[in-house]
Amino acid sequence: MENQVESSEAGVGDSVGQAEEPITSPEPETPGERRGFIKFLCAFIGTLISVVPFGAGMWSYLNPLAKRDSGAGDDGFIKVTTIDAIPADGTPAKFTVVADKVDAWNRFTDVSIGAVYLRLVDGLPKALHTVCPHLGCFIDYRPGNNDFFCPCHNSNFKLDGGLARGVSPRRMDPLDIQIRNKTEVWVKFQNFQPGHSHAVPVS
Repeated sequence: MENQVESSEAGVGDSVGQAEEPITSPEPETPGERRGFIKFLCAFIGTLISVVPFGAGMWSYLNPLAKRDSGAGDDGFIKVTTIDAIPADGTPAKFTVVADKVDAWNRFTDVSIGAVYLRLVDGLPKALHTVCPHLGCFIDYRPGNNDFFCPCHNSNFKLDGGLARGVSPRRMDPLDIQIRNKTEVWVKFQNFQPGHSHAVPVS
């Protein structure tokens, strides 16, 4: 009888010792942790939004294909015509300035970027810009008067580009010329800001 009691007590002790520990559930996420994650997510998205345009801008700045190009050579000169195409008697002739233009996506060939008046003086070509220095109107050559005339505000210019009369603040803008390969006329074409007493190149 005593043996039965001891065995039963032992069985009870064994069952108590083998009882499983209670399963604990994970602690719930606190509001502070949620706010921290949302702040991190917002900061990440904000950084991404800022970095992408910045990277695109840097690529556009550093990549030569993304830069606009006037089509001029490294020295800025553009081939316009040949000497034999300019009237030998000193009469001004108007020539279109044509060059290639490249932007970030396209390449345009033989695009008109402006015009110049060319005339021979003692056998050498001289170049004048066709835009009036007053307000940017185009200047006409008048064969009957043998002068240049701005129809916008009645400024008259001599054949050498000097101001004869009118409201223009300066003479017609001369442009540098180079003769290459004996007959090719290359002009350093550039635009200037109107309204100034001296030529200010457009950047």
